[in-house]
Amino acid sequence: MSKEKVKAEDLSNAVMEYLNNYAEDIHDDVVETTEDCTKRAIEELKEVSQSKFKTHVKSKPYWRGWDSKIQLKGKLKYHRVIWNKTNYQLTHLLENGHHTRNGGWVDGKPHIEPIEQKYNQEFVDLLTKRIREGKKWH
Repeated sequence: MSKEKVKAEDLSNAVMEYLNNYAEDIHDDVVETTEDCTKRAIEELKEVSQSKFKTHVKSKPYWRGWDSKIQLKGKLKYHRVIWNKTNYQLTHLLENGHHTRNGGWVDGKPHIEPIEQKYNQEFVDLLTKRIREGKKWH
């Protein structure tokens, strides 16, 4: 906080300005952390998908389709979704397993959920660290 003297009648305005700056800085940290974790999660999904599903190679390989898009973007809201843009139909089947035409069952190969859990925890840890550093609020 600055060392300026604030008159009593201006105190509420000064506090509101400080709180607004604080909220904007937190939002910036959320956006940066989300972008960073999303990017690394996509890279890991591509690596895991390529190694586990080599047999599913077509003109649009499953592992190449991983991408993210902004789901919600507002003044103090930010939400990204990771999805497979080329073979989105396969994600549930490959993750959870599925029936075959002749009545058999193909076991799923969990590859999305472990990465989701890992980066959810990493997001919380990284965001907490950035907020505790508090480098921007003066």
